[in-house]
Amino acid sequence: MNSAHRPPAILLMGPTAAGKTDLALELAAELPLEIVSVDSAMVYRGLDIGTGKPTPQILARVPHHLVDILDPSERYSAGQFVRDAVRLSHEIRERGKVPLFVGGTMLYFKALTQGLADLPEANAAFRAELDARSASIGWPALHAELRQIDPNAAQKILPNDAQRIQRALEVYHLTGKPLAELHAAVRQTLNDDFLALAWSPVDRAALYDRIALRFDQMMAAGLLSEVQSLRARADLSPELPALRSVGYRQLWGHLAGEYDVNEAVRLGVIATRHLARRQLIWLRALPNINWFNSLDVAASGHIKSQIKQHIAAML
Repeated sequence: MNSAHRPPAILLMGPTAAGKTDLALELAAELPLEIVSVDSAMVYRGLDIGTGKPTPQILARVPHHLVDILDPSERYSAGQFVRDAVRLSHEIRERGKVPLFVGGTMLYFKALTQGLADLPEANAAFRAELDARSASIGWPALHAELRQIDPNAAQKILPNDAQRIQRALEVYHLTGKPLAELHAAVRQTLNDDFLALAWSPVDRAALYDRIALRFDQMMAAGLLSEVQSLRARADLSPELPALRSVGYRQLWGHLAGEYDVNEAVRLGVIATRHLARRQLIWLRALPNINWFNSLDVAASGHIKSQIKQHIAAML
């Protein structure tokens, strides 16, 4: 690649169940691309069916970076993702390929393209203290504490969102500064000339139908058994980020005796629809995105043409 030009990168974004994974495989089969997953759940080993993770056979044929890199007991952050993604970008280009970032974790895409606040690393001791307190007084009470010290953050976080309450309190404890102040000092991380593509059906009802169908297919493929295997581990709990993923959280509740399996499926579909709605809101807020209708049979051909033009212009 000509170092006089800025190296290209491709971002393929979209809501869950839009068909991004299949499209990425099709693109990688025809173009000089390497796939980098932008999915906060696919990083975990053992979360396979419920994340729509490619099968081991597909992964052997078309390697995906940032898939199966962590145990479900571990935590992964947007900051770590950016560090991994930037490193992989350099490595992929050294091999004469172009990185294709594919997924639906919009926070990761935003961090990758617009920069990330220089936030402190997680503090295990403080988190353990918060977990102990939450078991005693509940997360809504801790949310009330957050409201006193960082009202702006508290306004954006639901009272039962354990993960985000914990992080906001942790950041204030470690820095003495609210999140908004730290986010104002953003560091740029990805300097590539990237092509941003959105893959989504224009018909919201069609997307919701696909979500319901996919959840049924995942249940038929053994999603409940997958969650049972995870729940059998003594070191895993529903508070961990891995087990807060949609589908897993609802089936975990069923296995804990909170409701029957039909209700778990219903709640899982609703949660997935809410996730898709949030993803689309994020997407519409990101600048310079080229939208493609995933229901259009000609759309994949149009995407291929645009990627080819982008790569040729940058090399």
